[in-house]
Amino acid sequence: MHTLLHGMEQTENAGKVLALLRRPGRVPITVQGVSGAVRSALAASLMTDGNRPVLLVTAGREALDNYRNDLALLCPDRVVLELPASDPANVKAMARSLELSRQRTEALSRLYAGEPVTVLATAEAAVLRIPQPRLFQKNSCSFQVGETVEREKLLARLVEFGYERVDQVDSVGHFSSRGGIIDVFSVNLSIPVRIELFGDEIDSIREYHPVTQRSLKTLESVTFLPSIDSGELTADATVISYLPSSSVVVFDDAVRLAETVEGSRRADPESAQRSVSWEAFQTEAAATVKTCFFSLLASAGTAGLKAESVGLITRGIPPYHRKTDFLVNDLLSWQSRQYRILLLLSNVQAATVLRESLLEQGIKAQALAGTDVMSAAGVFVTTGNLSAGFELPDDRLAVITEKEIKGRLKLQRRSRVGQARRIADYTELKAGDFVVHVAHGIGKYMGVETIELNGVHRDYFHVRYAADDKLYVPTDQVQLLQKYIGSEGETPKLSRLGGTDWAKAKARAKSAVADLARELIDLYARRRVAPGFAFLPDTPWQAEFEDSFPFEETPDQLAAAAEIKADMEKPTAMDRLLCGDVGFGKTEVALRAAFKAVMSGKQVAVLVPTTVLAQQHYQTFSNRFAPFGLNVEVVSRFRTPAEQRTTLQKTADGSVDVLVGTHRLLQSDVVFKELGLLVVDEEQRFGVAQKERLKKWSVGLDVLTLTATPIPRTLHMSLAGLRDMSTIESAPEDRLPVQTYVVEYRPALIASAIRQEIERGGQVYFVYNRIETIERMHHELKTLVPEAKIGVAHGKMPDDILEDVMLDFYEGHYNLLLCTSIIENGLDVANANTIIVYDADHFGLSQLYQMRGRVGRSDRLAHAYLTYRPQKVVSEIAEKRLRAIAEFTELGAGFKIAMRDLEIRGAGNLLGAQQHGHIAGVGFEMYCRLLDEAIHELREGVQVEQPPEPVMELKLDAYIPNDYVEDAMHKIELYQQIAAIRTDEQATDLLDEMIDRFGDPPPALNNLILVARIKNLARRMGVKSVIQRGDWVEICFTENPDVNVQGLLELRAQAPNRLKIVAGPPQMIMVKKSATAPVSLGAWLLSVCRRIVPASP
Repeated sequence: MHTLLHGMEQTENAGKVLALLRRPGRVPITVQGVSGAVRSALAASLMTDGNRPVLLVTAGREALDNYRNDLALLCPDRVVLELPASDPANVKAMARSLELSRQRTEALSRLYAGEPVTVLATAEAAVLRIPQPRLFQKNSCSFQVGETVEREKLLARLVEFGYERVDQVDSVGHFSSRGGIIDVFSVNLSIPVRIELFGDEIDSIREYHPVTQRSLKTLESVTFLPSIDSGELTADATVISYLPSSSVVVFDDAVRLAETVEGSRRADPESAQRSVSWEAFQTEAAATVKTCFFSLLASAGTAGLKAESVGLITRGIPPYHRKTDFLVNDLLSWQSRQYRILLLLSNVQAATVLRESLLEQGIKAQALAGTDVMSAAGVFVTTGNLSAGFELPDDRLAVITEKEIKGRLKLQRRSRVGQARRIADYTELKAGDFVVHVAHGIGKYMGVETIELNGVHRDYFHVRYAADDKLYVPTDQVQLLQKYIGSEGETPKLSRLGGTDWAKAKARAKSAVADLARELIDLYARRRVAPGFAFLPDTPWQAEFEDSFPFEETPDQLAAAAEIKADMEKPTAMDRLLCGDVGFGKTEVALRAAFKAVMSGKQVAVLVPTTVLAQQHYQTFSNRFAPFGLNVEVVSRFRTPAEQRTTLQKTADGSVDVLVGTHRLLQSDVVFKELGLLVVDEEQRFGVAQKERLKKWSVGLDVLTLTATPIPRTLHMSLAGLRDMSTIESAPEDRLPVQTYVVEYRPALIASAIRQEIERGGQVYFVYNRIETIERMHHELKTLVPEAKIGVAHGKMPDDILEDVMLDFYEGHYNLLLCTSIIENGLDVANANTIIVYDADHFGLSQLYQMRGRVGRSDRLAHAYLTYRPQKVVSEIAEKRLRAIAEFTELGAGFKIAMRDLEIRGAGNLLGAQQHGHIAGVGFEMYCRLLDEAIHELREGVQVEQPPEPVMELKLDAYIPNDYVEDAMHKIELYQQIAAIRTDEQATDLLDEMIDRFGDPPPALNNLILVARIKNLARRMGVKSVIQRGDWVEICFTENPDVNVQGLLELRAQAPNRLKIVAGPPQMIMVKKSATAPVSLGAWLLSVCRRIVPASP
């Protein structure tokens, strides 16, 4: 229990509330005069008293988030869940994210089980109609180890639950079946489970990690529940039906709760049908469980219920804004009246600094650990984040938070366990994909085929080339194949087997990358000797400025800021690229660099591609720098010529510290007195002429370039040491995934979605990509939602008018922006959290990904509705694309195709547009490989020699049978992993993983792993080939083999008739297995290789 909670429970008024709560019966309790964090402290006292389930209902999202943050401090051991509102679109969607449904199901099932949890719900979520708990439980299914089940019945039941059958389960509401193994991610579970059957008996139940697919721990039993929002069950109850009689429902500000619910029901008839009235809900709660009403005013809004009242006098704490003398005066006043005073700081360092400062003023403050008790009157300091401070005069208790002391509260990120797929592996193959064979060029991958040759079964990758030529690539040569990666929608030309086209394309690309590598190395060398300015080390003001950032930084942000500041302190000019997805915190890193420059007496120029972006950056820089007295100005079309002249005059005399602007900054009349740092945002969006001026202008300056287009990891590695790059890959943890629905376009649903966003004070994007009929859609939306303030934006509008509309939307003059896909990369409006895409099936996946990225940029839940026309048959490709985007809701997750397309763009931006043709000609992976080799050759002066891969031809069935792994994608993934084996430990680990995921391996798969182990040892010895001819196996070496000679001689001495050494060329040894040897050919050959391989270095 936290120090503050100890202090609260010792107060007289909290004691009265708890005493009333412990009384028998269900008389409602009203607590009047409470506001802010006092409510959180009282609620925490109710939770810990009796360890009972608690439902806490708030009027809105902000209050709910404050409770969540406060309860994390006050009772950290308490499980706090949220019951989010369901969405009508969720039931009617063709594809949907089930994450919200999982949260709802978990909260309800844990309440129903009587667990001592706290469930937070907004009033709109609490009053929704849901199925009766007995009906919900009746439709669940439970399984125990040792129980007999019918596999097909279990799979059919999961389909009835509304779950989707997939090849690999890594998202909520999915299941898969592979022989006797069934994977399920039930909506009531936070992690998926794997059921392994032996015949019809459950042999084991295991939780497994959705990313690695490896088992984590065994379970004795598991229960699967249907989705609470599936629409299959009759919804005629509320959350109150799920509460045990010992529960407490806390109504936060009951008057506002009633207004919120009834206002929503009046505005939206569909919402009224799906919910109960506030009076009915409140009456049901009072008749079923104990209820407690918090209210600031005497009228508690208990709708005529007879209640026991407790009145509190509470006062807020005024903001001190770092004025220590004001704080000291209040502390002395409270001390004179024998108060217990608790000062809450965000970290130990801040707490120590404050204690030392107070001691200098004659106030001794005692440091407490988070759980210590304030035993008597005095001043106490501890760590923790509370939404606000408060004073209880009657109980002589005062709580002051960092928010009051410093004027702001540093918010801690809410951690979430990511269940997302890896981003890294976007190169998986499927039939129909284009591939690049290192030697033969671009072909079309047709699938894995099992072929029998001379009685031996093997798997081969079937690749089709021009003129219908076929190539069968052995699966142990998978490293010779790369997926062809080009921009979305580009179709490459197939190579001819034996033709010269591929060799020519490769030679052209090789020549281009050699020139590029020379240019990069030359540029890097010149930059390293170009004189620059060595900025001063961080000052105390710098620490103060960084501490004023209102959020906890991500590790990537801290690392990027440290790299940039280290560059700035060097005497050479910085040229660093900062990459990170939109909203991942690049601007904050740039702010820190700019502040450092100004602290060293230099000016900063911030160059952006659009007027709207200039305005956004101007406001951001102004807001952050204002408390420190820095002067930020902007030159753009939105400033009058006279204002611009004044700004430029101030810039020239040094009065302006930071100047933000579009390409207007590059004009000759813009003169700085002491320019030291240039920040360029999205350089690739400037024209060629502007880029040339920028190059000349930036000589000798420290330059920081920001880009939201991801840079491919492979390219990043190639350029390591040639281009200084920092990347921010971790999303802020308090971001919520965007809830995505693929739905038929229905006016009623669209109107409901728009109203829902507008009513919570938010804004909406409506993407309509037909300029010729956009006015007709404008009229339709105006008719549907008359109260909406609609702006229209499309690419054929004059630039100045378009920018005006965008800026008006940014500043909140419009709450609905009807626009074409021009918003794909532009606006950053944190308040816009709903996007509706008309004819979504017409867009590419990367476009949908970037458009959806316009919303979900705050800690508010965002919605994306991807709509298609009624009665329209959506093409299979479009349906797959829409399903994919609906399922990938995690931030920065999955999106292999979209990421690929974006990264190709990133590569083009970084290397120059002229490289695009060469990337398209040979494929991105091959291009990166050639660039890597060219850079290495120029730096080291030696050509890169790729050691040959040993050829393995053994008369063994060595493949993955279809009845063991059915899915072709899984097969390829496993073949890639087998080809990557380099140690015995990796082989053992992979075998364990396959047993875990697919069951006991068949002999052919065991042989495949054995061959991989042999090949690994052969690679170490410099073996060219291992070929079985009759009873003999020939091990043929390269020119410079590395063999354990002693081991070889001992082997020959033991079996002189079964081992021959051939001097060559080529050098080889021939070995023959004894007919009486008790092991298989593969196991025997592995033991031979282990005897003759040299010891590991």
